[in-house]
This record gives sequence, C-alpha cells and structure tokens, in this order.
Amino acid sequence: MLDGKHALITGGGTGIGLAIAEALAAQGAEVTITGRRMAVLEAAVDGNARLHPLVMDVTDEANVVGGFAQAVDARGPVAIHVANAGVAEGRAIHKTDMEFWRWILGTNLDGCFLTVREALKTMRGEEWGRVIAISSIAGLKGLKGAAAYTASKHGMVGLMRALAADYLGKPITFNAICPAYVRTEIIDRNVASIKDRAGVSDEEALKMMVGANPHGRLLEPEEIAAAALWLCGPGSQSVNGQTIQISGGEM
Repeated sequence: MLDGKHALITGGGTGIGLAIAEALAAQGAEVTITGRRMAVLEAAVDGNARLHPLVMDVTDEANVVGGFAQAVDARGPVAIHVANAGVAEGRAIHKTDMEFWRWILGTNLDGCFLTVREALKTMRGEEWGRVIAISSIAGLKGLKGAAAYTASKHGMVGLMRALAADYLGKPITFNAICPAYVRTEIIDRNVASIKDRAGVSDEEALKMMVGANPHGRLLEPEEIAAAALWLCGPGSQSVNGQTIQISGGEM
C-alpha cells in the first residue's frame, strides 16, 4: 500500500512511535525513526531493513532542520510525517515554574511545529501527503493536575486544524490522534510519579491510570498504529482536520 513512500516518525524508537513505524514499514514504506538516543533507535530497528535510525532532538531547531535534510537526501521527500515525540508529566499549576512549562511546551508543541514545518517543505510539491500529530485525550479535555501538558496537547490539535484549513483542496491531510492511557514506557514513569505524589503503591498508581480508561484497560500501541495506518490508506483522503479519539469510550 505504501511502496515507495518515505515516512518520518519522531519518537520512533519506542512505544506508539515504534508501533506506527513497524505498521508503515509492513506496508512498504521506508521509515526514518528519530529520537535522542541512537542505541534505542538501533535496538528498535532490529534487522528491519525498512526502518532507518536518525538521532534528532525536536527541541533543537538546527538539529531538526539538519535531520530532515539528511533523511530527505537518503530516502527522498517525506510523504508521511508522524509528530509523536513528546513528554508526559503532570504538575499543579501553582508549582509550575517557567522551566517546567517551557520544557513541556517546547517538546510537545514546539517540537510538533518544527518537524511539521520541515516535513511540509518537502511535501508541498508532491501529489500526496499525510501529517499526523499524536496528541492525547488531554488535547480534547482538561487533564487534572497537568495544565502544561494539557495546553501542549490542545495546541497540537489546533495546529492540525489550522493547517487543514490552510491546505484545503491540496493532496495533503492533517489529523490528530488522541489516545487515552497507552501501555508504553511513559506509563512506567507515571506510575513512579503518581506513587511519589500521592503516597500510594505501584499497583494503586497503575490502577488509577487503568481506571481512567472507560473500558478498564490500557490501550496497546498497536491500536494507535492501526488508526495511523488507516489515515495513510486508501479512502482516507477526505478525513482532514480531525481528532481521532482512541480512549475506550471516553465521551
């Protein structure tokens, strides 16, 4: 389905990003996966000839510009871009200093902006393109105790909607996928954070996140990958400027 297409996925070495990378590669795409640690990226490749590791820090503009140029030189224009790199950490607003605020917004929202901008520079002259931002259920509603994170994920949704309006009638679509809690390394880090803040056990901290998903279980990364693959597949060309909510029944 995607033979000859070049996809670039930020945060592609683990979790949701890796699941999407593997799904696109299985359909014939050449997939550049980026992240800050080459060892993690190389482990993710694990002999898959269609996955190509590239160190990139989405908070560093020069690094993003240079990384895209390197990927395009190696594999051609980016036809599919998945802005997935991000951080997830909650903090009460009265305890949020500028350093924390800028870290969350700089990674999640600025990183999305920078990578989408560079992808579009290579995509605009082509006859087909897909841009997908991995937002969150927090991009659609307020997440208690996580004002900075919520603001960053709302911003990603707004960016996709604005670009969909900008490019109406063009062969490029812009959509956001908004998952609830997914079984990734972020869950492990959040368990430790909730445990420390709430003074509960690991099991109780995990139960809080599982319980936040209406169907009572964590989502699997492959569920998010299936939605991304659908947005890149035949019949998806009129799905544009949308938020694809994957949350087990959240209304």
